[in-house]
Amino acid sequence: MKALFTLMIGSMPGMRSAVAHHSFAMFDNATVVSLKATVKEFQWTNPHVILWVYAPSKDSQPPDLWSIELTSPGNLTRSGWSRKSLTVGDKLDLLINPMRDGSHGGSFKQATILETGVVLVQPNLRAQEKPGLQ
Repeated sequence: MKALFTLMIGSMPGMRSAVAHHSFAMFDNATVVSLKATVKEFQWTNPHVILWVYAPSKDSQPPDLWSIELTSPGNLTRSGWSRKSLTVGDKLDLLINPMRDGSHGGSFKQATILETGVVLVQPNLRAQEKPGLQ
């Protein structure tokens, strides 16, 4: 019994790191899709900020709900973003890397707020690193 308990405890750090972060392989980084969209919700939460938008459907049906993933609030803040950068009802021109499976989602690249002309971009995380970090 003690050996089983030791095995379980010993395997927990590996489990935690496996659950802690997911892959971005679900996004087609070779493809950029443009969407005219309206902000439904801007979730400023860890580990990734999520932008929920409505975009017109292709067949004159009600708008489709899309889930767009950004980096963390900390990374966005260091690049000048805030939890108020996007608000419900904002009309956007969005650029995303779409989901590989064709579902309504993607990885954020850029948004232009149509009313103000403000352009928001996904931060270049490598540029934020201190020189010499590996």
